[in-house]
Amino acid sequence: MQRVHNKPISSIGAVKHLIKQSNNNAGDGGVTAADMQEPSIETDKLSYEIFSILESKFLFGYDDPKLMESRSRDPSPEQEMSPAIVEAVNGVVPGSIKNQRGKICVLSIDSGGMRGIIPGKALAYLEHALKSKSGDPNARIADYFDVASGSGIGGIFTAMLFASSDGNRPIFKAEDTWRFLTKKGKNFYKSPPGILNRVIKTGSGSGSKLEKAMKESFAELTLKDTLKPVLIPCYDLTSSAPFLFSRADALETDGYDFKLWEVCKATWAEPGVFEPVEMRSVDGKTRCVAVDGGLAMSNPTAAAITHVLHNKQEFPFVRGVEDLLVLSLGTGQLVDVKYDCDRVMKWKAKHWARPAVRISADGAADTVDQAVSMAFGQCRRSNYVRIQANGSSFGPCKPNIDTDASPSNVNMLVGVAEEMLKQKNSESVLFGGKKINEESNYEKLDWLAGELVLEHQRRSCRIAPTVAFKRSGDRRTDQQTIFKDIDCMF
Repeated sequence: MQRVHNKPISSIGAVKHLIKQSNNNAGDGGVTAADMQEPSIETDKLSYEIFSILESKFLFGYDDPKLMESRSRDPSPEQEMSPAIVEAVNGVVPGSIKNQRGKICVLSIDSGGMRGIIPGKALAYLEHALKSKSGDPNARIADYFDVASGSGIGGIFTAMLFASSDGNRPIFKAEDTWRFLTKKGKNFYKSPPGILNRVIKTGSGSGSKLEKAMKESFAELTLKDTLKPVLIPCYDLTSSAPFLFSRADALETDGYDFKLWEVCKATWAEPGVFEPVEMRSVDGKTRCVAVDGGLAMSNPTAAAITHVLHNKQEFPFVRGVEDLLVLSLGTGQLVDVKYDCDRVMKWKAKHWARPAVRISADGAADTVDQAVSMAFGQCRRSNYVRIQANGSSFGPCKPNIDTDASPSNVNMLVGVAEEMLKQKNSESVLFGGKKINEESNYEKLDWLAGELVLEHQRRSCRIAPTVAFKRSGDRRTDQQTIFKDIDCMF
């Protein structure tokens, strides 16, 4: 048996040649003239345009800026294509239909301890931009995002921005997030000097102060008391698996509703710094022994996206990532950390404990960023924004940058955050690593604020609601399936 080699059709002329050859051979038997008719002018033109797009896009680098520039300077009649055909070939939904569906706005905040100052600064600037573009001096982050996820310190920020004591307005402003760390961080991170002591000695005093701060902030509020769906992870030692605190699940059953101060303490329970948190749901039926959410999910963006795509009750018109507008805030994983070679060579396993956790968390966050960017594909620039520090001029940081609440480290992190906003925005490119864009992070957040305000305004003009948030009494739980769905999402 001979192996058949299929040669690619490199031009539309070859396609026409095959059609004509089939017509000429109709009399030889098998295919008759009635079975193979000459295509009409309209059909032939449509086929030509479709094959031209496919040929240009997938064989000759349609996305290459140089080729795009040369084509725009010298367009030929054969290359002039109607917008409807271009949309059909690229699988793009016409604008009017897409506008009717709208976009679900998603916020995600990484874990990172004291490095949370960096995304906190970005949140403060975004809220300022929302006030400016909407003309509403009382605009808040929670007014413009439909879903929020946060891990570790990002989980605390999420609770701060979306928790409400009156069911109408959030308790905290975005400015309060990073100031929470600068003012109270020294109360939580009070470990003796030296890496070994920080690893093996749990700061019980720090844990009690964290509990006091969380109770003062959230009192008796529970997950049900958040304005929009929130997702806050931890790692459950009783089941040896990640556990995701979810407002959607809390509204379905009290067995998944937890007090917010406990949720915040659980997601920030860094091993070696805070004690594990033993907690129960408000009805006492669900027990969890929680440690740091950053261990389970340092970048919760994928969990938030999966929640939206598989939650047809609250987001009935979402068909894919093209219907999402996602903001993912990192905690500066590219901030240089200095490890002295001679010293590191002498480290034992106990010395590697905390640096290894940080390296693993940052690597996982970057992997999620790459995977999400790949999932968005060609619409990543219009639908997915990642804000991340890309180095700094402050020089190498200490290995304990996450847990150092000293004034010098706090001032350095504030400086890194302000410098990060001025840096050029970087994005993950499919199979291409990182790409530095022309816009700064300031400009990217300004653009995003405009998109959020525009989406908010369009919703009042749509026939059907873009979102349909759950109310008490719904009984469908997605807690058991969300982690399985994250793996198959990409």
